[in-house]
Amino acid sequence: MAGRQDIEVTREAILDCLPDGVAIVDDQLSILWVNRQFANWFDEETLLGRPLYEGLNFPEIIGPDLCPLQTSLATDRSSNCTLQCKSGKYYQLYSMPSPQCVAGNGAGTKYLIVTLSDVTAEVLQQQKLAAIHQAGSQLTDLKPDEIFAMDVEQRIELLKDNIRHYTRDLLDVEIIEIRLLEQASGTLIPLLSVGIDQDAADRRLMASPQGNGVTGYVAASGRSYLCEDTMSDMLYLQGFEGARSSLTVPIMLHDQLIGTINVESPKVGAFNASDRQFLEIFARDVAVALNTLELLVAQGNTAAQQSCEAIHSAVALPIDDILLNAVHVMEKYIGHDVAVVGRLQRILKRAREVKRSIHRIGESLAPAEATPPGCNAVQHQKFRGRRILVVDADEQVRNDAHALLERYGCIVETAQQGEEAVLMVRNCGEGEMYDVIISDIRLPDFSGFQLMMRLQSFISPVPMVLMTGFGYDPGHSIVKARQAGLHPKAILYKPFRLDQLVSVTEIILDAYQTSAA
Repeated sequence: MAGRQDIEVTREAILDCLPDGVAIVDDQLSILWVNRQFANWFDEETLLGRPLYEGLNFPEIIGPDLCPLQTSLATDRSSNCTLQCKSGKYYQLYSMPSPQCVAGNGAGTKYLIVTLSDVTAEVLQQQKLAAIHQAGSQLTDLKPDEIFAMDVEQRIELLKDNIRHYTRDLLDVEIIEIRLLEQASGTLIPLLSVGIDQDAADRRLMASPQGNGVTGYVAASGRSYLCEDTMSDMLYLQGFEGARSSLTVPIMLHDQLIGTINVESPKVGAFNASDRQFLEIFARDVAVALNTLELLVAQGNTAAQQSCEAIHSAVALPIDDILLNAVHVMEKYIGHDVAVVGRLQRILKRAREVKRSIHRIGESLAPAEATPPGCNAVQHQKFRGRRILVVDADEQVRNDAHALLERYGCIVETAQQGEEAVLMVRNCGEGEMYDVIISDIRLPDFSGFQLMMRLQSFISPVPMVLMTGFGYDPGHSIVKARQAGLHPKAILYKPFRLDQLVSVTEIILDAYQTSAA
């Protein structure tokens, strides 16, 4: 008898030593007994005699079996689920029928053995992996036509902003450096550095295992490197004052190394194998983002297009000056010399044809890769051939209007003053009237509202857009113009972005196409 009691004591002691929680519940799901680990996780005094889920403070049952205890009672088989407790902990629950039944009132009472394993670390790691995968897919979360509208520098800034955001929120690091490998020379060119000392950010590094720090070693070997203590690591080159550990991984695209990501910390041993896994996954997403944004091939793919854009940029405003001078002279000769007026009209026509020819050549030379799949062809077609007049004394605004709108196939002309705009409109030839007129609210000679009133003599309604900086409108031009028929959404705030300029232009095109019809 004593030996049997010793065995029972030994069994209970063994159960108390288990790292998992163990409980016995009856067929009413009430707790009869718990081991030491179960009692440590939850309040033993309030557990015994209570329903299991109530004793666990009603956790959320994630699955796969949403009723594992009932399943075990009904089928005499084991079942399992994951529990999410209000404390933030996650437990894997297994229930299995006990091999013993206690007779009572002619029927056997079933018991279940329930085990709980703390799987918080595993679940949180899975969630973090899922979040990193989602973040990677959002690194270039832009519509294809938005990406196409950006130049290389804008694409780089987009990627930098997203990387900064996700590394801080998901990887919990504040110090990051990304370098891209120049394949021909082996030079590691800085793309992004946050928190890195300027001297370190400007340091020339090569893809070489010697003399180029951890970054050069990773670029040469293609293997990640965990520096647990910078003070004792011979490879490490200081990234910022006070750095004590670092983690560097390669950026791989289709098995080809294209760069490196390095994160650093002021704490010794701040990174582990799990962090390395996370950063390697994120690095693959960065590689895909770089490829998607065409940073690696943009110069080659768009060289011809950029050359034409450069030529057009150089001649756009000078041709606008020719047009303005021609209409000024033509005003003096109208009604006096028909031959001179005719020649001036031919000059206007030829100058406009020169602009259109340069634009057509640029489109024909642009490689197919420069236009990503999925571009909004309907929107581009809507803009193609539309005549836009931009009136602003600021040369940069006029240049920007040419550069941005002409990407969409618009024909852009500019004027610096209101009176010049009036002359341009008054001397439009047949089929050359402007589809949209974009004007600053404060011109050197009169306001945007006054320009709109003068144009009503030639156009009705006037397809007008008014520009203002930071809501500045001392003469209440916008209010007056709206009272005179300005479209309620025909306002553009400077400095404007491409999407804003395109949006307001499209609104006016749609509105006045409808009214004309």
